[in-house]
Amino acid sequence: MKADKACIDVAAGRAPADLVFKNVNVVNVFSEEIITADVAVAGGVIAGVGSYRGRTELDCTDKFLCPGFIDAHIHIESSLAAPFEFARAATRSGTTTIVADPHEIVNVCGAQAVQYLLDATENLPLNVYLMLPSSVPATPFETNGADFTAADMAPFMAHPRVLGLGEVMCYPDVLAGRQTVLEKLVLAADAGKRADGHAPGLSGRELQAYAAAGIRTEHECTTFAEAAEKLRAGLAVLVREGSAAKNLSVLVNGLLDSDLPADRFLFCTDDKHLDDIARDGHLRWNVRQAISLGMKPVTAIKMATWNAAREYGLRDLGAVAAGYRADLVLLDSLKQMTVRAVYKDGRPVEERFAGLSAAPVPDALLHSVHFENVAPADLALPVAGPAHVIEMVPYQIVTRHAVEEVPSENGFFRPNAVYTKLCVVERHGKNGGVAVCPLKGYGITGGAIATSVAHDSHNVIAAGDNDADLALAINHLKEIGGGYVLAGGGKILGALPLRVGGLMSTAPWEEIQAGAGAILERAKAMGIPYHVDPFTSLSFLALPVIPELRLTDRGLFDVTAFSLVKD
Repeated sequence: MKADKACIDVAAGRAPADLVFKNVNVVNVFSEEIITADVAVAGGVIAGVGSYRGRTELDCTDKFLCPGFIDAHIHIESSLAAPFEFARAATRSGTTTIVADPHEIVNVCGAQAVQYLLDATENLPLNVYLMLPSSVPATPFETNGADFTAADMAPFMAHPRVLGLGEVMCYPDVLAGRQTVLEKLVLAADAGKRADGHAPGLSGRELQAYAAAGIRTEHECTTFAEAAEKLRAGLAVLVREGSAAKNLSVLVNGLLDSDLPADRFLFCTDDKHLDDIARDGHLRWNVRQAISLGMKPVTAIKMATWNAAREYGLRDLGAVAAGYRADLVLLDSLKQMTVRAVYKDGRPVEERFAGLSAAPVPDALLHSVHFENVAPADLALPVAGPAHVIEMVPYQIVTRHAVEEVPSENGFFRPNAVYTKLCVVERHGKNGGVAVCPLKGYGITGGAIATSVAHDSHNVIAAGDNDADLALAINHLKEIGGGYVLAGGGKILGALPLRVGGLMSTAPWEEIQAGAGAILERAKAMGIPYHVDPFTSLSFLALPVIPELRLTDRGLFDVTAFSLVKD
């Protein structure tokens, strides 16, 4: 923060503060102590920690005060809420800053989507920083809506809320030194900005080459051994706990059992649904879970605040100390992370939202679903002998590449309770591609689910046990402009429109949550296992940068071999 005489006068005791938290237990992320003191706020900044008087004084005896939480890697689009409503939902549980990668909507609408995100987050009571999407499209083995080249991102790189280059997913291109990705890495480096990573399982010399390209973080670690190797290679480890990918328990337990320092471990959600945010809180949940596993509360809070602020160069965030922004969380319980109140720039966050409204959405972002209607016959899958099968892994977004006999009838795949039919339909109006394969572990019976949320190109992805309901659900998505659809018995059983890029809704988050919850509940009644999120888990099955086997609009993709399956 810039030096300010009024703030200095308050700090020196010459003037009253705007607000004083009296006799509060302050979580000090520098000394890793809890110190009872007054915290004075002036002009949205923490003026001092000590003994202070103020125009407004809050008795905080037996309460705890910590910095606002910082989500180090998130895709706002995965919440299903447009930025304004996402901010309303996330700030309630203490998140005051996010580092967002908008590659979901940029894959659909390109540079105009980046501008929309910047405009829509300009004056929110939530600090929103962007990482410019590096991998749009993620690979050349799928069809997306728009490219986002180094030339496209250059005008945005100087923006003060753009921190650098988003997760570099196509790591084979980095290892090969391909010009397209090197141009983006150089662009960020020349601007004095950073690059985020995404390299699941990368090890040895390949990891060294990846780090040598200037990439400094990783959020895809699924074992502590992987996290430790990446930490030693110079990458900060973002401990992820979202709606589908849940790596916190393994990584935190590993950290607690090791002698490694926690100072380059951060927390992120990556992809988290409103239902989970409303029930568990946003990043607060990561902190609470880490504490429940035996991590010291101050360490867990530091990972969610100061570690993230330092890693991303957010110099005035992440601490309860003089000169830092008064983004604060008042807690009733440190162990349970019970949030009493959240303050943004020294004011209750609900006050900050009063009188604000969401930014308008460009028309192009509201009309993004384009494909010819699909007939049931278009989804037929001939089989002869063992077939390539995507096998889901419980609680993970990685899959297994199985080759096995699947049920058939008259030479065509016949889904059952074990083997579901998975379909991807190109929805950007470019080639009308349709791809189909068997899926194991999803379990839906008596109908079909379809969504336009399908990482990262966001074509239509659908899963079901019969072609008629699959086609019905897919076609209804076009009618509503994208979103979620559930069909069964030849009828639409539920739908949630997500018109902003086919990914988000501008409705109040409470309405989005209720609508999604109703569809999820009905979907669960159709045999989907309890450990599978019907929509979130489905949305990752088209992502061709997460091992081992995926389905894109161009066919089955072997991530390990990094090629389309030919037989």
